Amino acid sequence: MSFRLRRFRSVLVAGAGALLLTVVAAAAPLIAAVYGTGPQDTFADDLDAYGMPYGIAGGVSTVHWLGLEPGLGRDLLIQIIYGVRTSLAVVGPAVLLATLLGTVIGGLAGLLGGWVDALLTWITDVAIALPLLLCAIAVIRPLELAFYGPRDAVPGWFRMVTLIGLFAVLGWTGVARMVRTQVRSLRERDFVTAAVALGARPGRILRREVLPHLGPPIVAGASLLLPIFTSAGAALSFLGLGVLEPTPDLGRTIQRSLGYLQTDPAYVLFPGLALVLVVFVFTALGESVRRAFDPGSGR
Repeated sequence: MSFRLRRFRSVLVAGAGALLLTVVAAAAPLIAAVYGTGPQDTFADDLDAYGMPYGIAGGVSTVHWLGLEPGLGRDLLIQIIYGVRTSLAVVGPAVLLATLLGTVIGGLAGLLGGWVDALLTWITDVAIALPLLLCAIAVIRPLELAFYGPRDAVPGWFRMVTLIGLFAVLGWTGVARMVRTQVRSLRERDFVTAAVALGARPGRILRREVLPHLGPPIVAGASLLLPIFTSAGAALSFLGLGVLEPTPDLGRTIQRSLGYLQTDPAYVLFPGLALVLVVFVFTALGESVRRAFDPGSGR
């Protein structure tokens, strides 16, 4: 009993951390208004002739709490907060779509069985074998060229929609496997066999009889996608294939900061720590949810 309480306590702690990140990201415009600096505001007067911020640790001061971006003069704290906001704007919808897709595919595979189960399981295995980052790298630019010319400016919203779609299409497999396993167990229960005997359609059985019992595996699978998509989004931005300027992004900020690794290490440190914190919180949330809903997890 005490172990079970500890497991759910870890969910509450990790959930509180994730909720705090979400609130900060959602309140980014309000924070910027109170702070007195927007994400596109520059402070060229606080940079020297070489574009480096005056002062210690990249210009840390009572006005700019984490300093300024070298060469650009933008406030680094606001860039980080808006970068987290951008990450959640991509990751949130992607997780929802991937969870929906995985639930439908896994539910149909587990409920129908037979050749449908074999086909959907094979599709799932193929999708699992596709590396997320490599597929995204291979698809993003050709997809944009299919809609826009090589010299046309790609709208920022199109890149964000592309990332959300790619993450959803390539990330549903874990949820599908969890749901399939649970549905295969549920379909032998009396209430499901009774619905089948009464001639209910598979869609109705899945929606009315099975889905209400799938909360734990769906929540666990969705929570495990959060750190995966966050890391993938940052990696793509680092490679120049993430969210486009002028939208702030943690991965792009880290990529730009590497040029100042020796002259302004704080520029690398603060965004890096922010990304590590976000991924750590989401990873802790996913693992704690999985352990809380997994009766076979050990001590």
